[in-house]
Parts: sequence; C-alpha cells; structure tokens
Amino acid sequence: MTRREHDGALSDNEGVLRDFDITVAHPARVYNYLLGGKDNFAADREAAEQMIAGGAKVLMGVRANRAFLGRAVRFLAGEAGIRQFLDIGTGLPSVDNTHEVAQAVAPSSRIVYVDNDPIVLSHANALLKSAPSGACQYIQADLRDPRSILDEAAKTLDFGQPVAIMILMTLQYVPDANDPHQIVRTLVDAVPPGSYLAISDVAMDLAADANVKASADKLNEHLTTTRQTIRSLEQIAGFFSGLKMVDPGLVQLPQWRPDAGYAGPAQNVSLSAYCGIGHKS
Repeated sequence: MTRREHDGALSDNEGVLRDFDITVAHPARVYNYLLGGKDNFAADREAAEQMIAGGAKVLMGVRANRAFLGRAVRFLAGEAGIRQFLDIGTGLPSVDNTHEVAQAVAPSSRIVYVDNDPIVLSHANALLKSAPSGACQYIQADLRDPRSILDEAAKTLDFGQPVAIMILMTLQYVPDANDPHQIVRTLVDAVPPGSYLAISDVAMDLAADANVKASADKLNEHLTTTRQTIRSLEQIAGFFSGLKMVDPGLVQLPQWRPDAGYAGPAQNVSLSAYCGIGHKS
C-alpha cells in the first residue's frame, strides 16, 4: 500500500513527495516519534513502541542524543571556530537544529543537511531558513554513497576550508556489508586538516543497558533494507581512526562535556549510546 500523505500531518507537503510505502518503518520517522514529533506513520509508531517494549532506555537515549547535538555544535562553532557543517542523517526538523545552533554562535555558518527519507525532504524548507550571512542546503542522498554526498555538498561548502562532519545515530543503520568504516574514511579524506568528525551511535554495551540487543531486535522486525546493526565500543572507536579525540573522548552521551549545556534527561543514567568528536590534524 502506498500513499502520498499521512493522516493530515503531512498532507501540506504531498506535492514534494513521491509515492512510498507507509507500511514500512523508517529510522528517521521512528526517531521523530520517540522525540514526541507528529511526522510519522502507524508503522513507525509501532516500531518505536516495540523498541521501548524491548526494555532498553530508548526514550532517554534519543533525548540525550539531541542534547549532545546542541553541545557538540556549540563547541564546534565556538571553541573550534568551525563555520561549515555537513550533517548526515539529519532526520526531521526539531528544536535546535544544527543550523540554528551554529548560526546562533556564528551567523556566517554554512550547513548542508543530508537524509534519504522523502518525508525529511518534504520538510526541507524548515532546514533552509539560514541567517542572511550564512547558508543552508538539503541533499536527498544515502550515507552509503558518500561520493555523491560530497559532490552535492561542494555546491555549498568549500572543502578547502575546515568542515565538521556530523553523523549522529546513523551509522548503526549501515550494515557491515556496506563497509561503514570505509564510508567514514571517504568523508574524512575529503576534508582538510582542521576539520572534525562528530559521531554518536548505540553500542553493544550490555553492562550499560542489558536490554539494548532485545530492543534492536524488536525494531528490526519492522524494518526492511534499513536495519539496525549494533556495534561494539571498539568498532565505534574505529570510525575515529587517524583522528585526535577531543576531550573527554568516546563516552556515553550524557558524559560528553555536560557543563557545556543541557545533557538530556539521562545525566546520571548509564546508557549504551556513545558519542565523540575527532579532530583531523
């Protein structure tokens, strides 16, 4: 079954959308539901509820990840002096999107958003309201095709100047068969010294959350080609190979510079979700 619109919440954008299957959950829309958003379908809501039923600290995790985005971008635009951002797997617009946080610090910041969900495309206008001295662009593309992303992003970003590559809670949806580590290397190789890589992802840390695998299995029952692959902490650390980690290194989401701003509802809770920022020298 295919439709062009959702129960009324998405109908204003139907001219932007192609027909697509609303009976299959998509990670961006599942994440939207978990954040309290309305731009999702019954299949997405069911998948999210099944994740929660799996027992993992899902709700705390997604909110802690959103809080990390704010702290990371404020660090990058502020202390690190970055003025260009490539945000891959951006998801649906929410409060404090990357361009809003970056341009609040430095209005001249330039941001390129990337996602492969047509629903995100339908909301792209909300991601393109740039400060006059900066720029925003949206690319409909898949992380598994990094060269296409780089080619399109080069129309907005100057790859001769430092760029912050942000891949938050997205690499877990790239299977090992697609070599996610090589994908990240391709992206990092394309940016000059002085650039940064920010990553967050769920880890197979059963000591932090014994139910993380059960929740992933529940989610995967509702996904098709885009399925969740939970990696070890060592595998996640491998994405930063060749980069110098910014203090405090690769840590659980609420533990990354909590003094730099809101750390989410899980400040004193152990999560199997990790994050870090690496610097290319």
